[in-house]
Amino acid sequence: MNVFRSLIFLVVFYGVSAILAIGLSPLLLGPRKPLMAVMNFWGKLVTLMLRAICGVKVEVRGREHLPVGAALIATKHQRMFDIFGAFAFLPDACFVLKKELVSIPFFGWWALRSQMIVVDREGHSAALRKLVTDSKERMLEDRQLVIFPEGTRKEPGDAGDYKPGIAALYRELELPVTPLALNTGRHWNVAKGFIMAPGTIVFEFQPPIPPGLKRADFMRQLETSIETACNRLLEEGL
Repeated sequence: MNVFRSLIFLVVFYGVSAILAIGLSPLLLGPRKPLMAVMNFWGKLVTLMLRAICGVKVEVRGREHLPVGAALIATKHQRMFDIFGAFAFLPDACFVLKKELVSIPFFGWWALRSQMIVVDREGHSAALRKLVTDSKERMLEDRQLVIFPEGTRKEPGDAGDYKPGIAALYRELELPVTPLALNTGRHWNVAKGFIMAPGTIVFEFQPPIPPGLKRADFMRQLETSIETACNRLLEEGL
């Protein structure tokens, strides 16, 4: 039954996403705000479809820590829904994406026109400088910058491997960092397949880490906060 429901969901998901991306593509010629409104609607629609078709609910915890203005959010990256889902509850999300993604037709165009931050992971120090420069510009627009500190997807329960990009942003932006725990890998495309497993996807905001800490202290607090909360969500077996 899960296989059948998952297939139906994927057909509907890609169909609706294509209709929105192509049908509303004239908006790409205009300002950014309407594009973000579409993405917010898209995130909410995908969330509703998940529940209706696959029996996967989405819960947002720690809303008292959810930032609404200029903010820096660090989270694990387990599945595509980490991005889709966040559009539903963050007012003006801005994701750090690898440059390979912007070559995807329509997806890449929407990402560029909505001013997501594109990083060349082979660019090393130049890429890091560009990440900081672009991030400062986005903060002037009161956006919520979401970064995956490990730089790539991880399976639920995998040990953390945090890269220096988040430490550079923490130092240069002089903003608190809000850790975000999640368990998307238990329900979206489980076992590296296409199955949507019934249950509850949780996004859980943790208390923000204040600015001004030494790099080693900050990285230790960040990793401990995210990894501890993510492991706890896995143990809950939602």
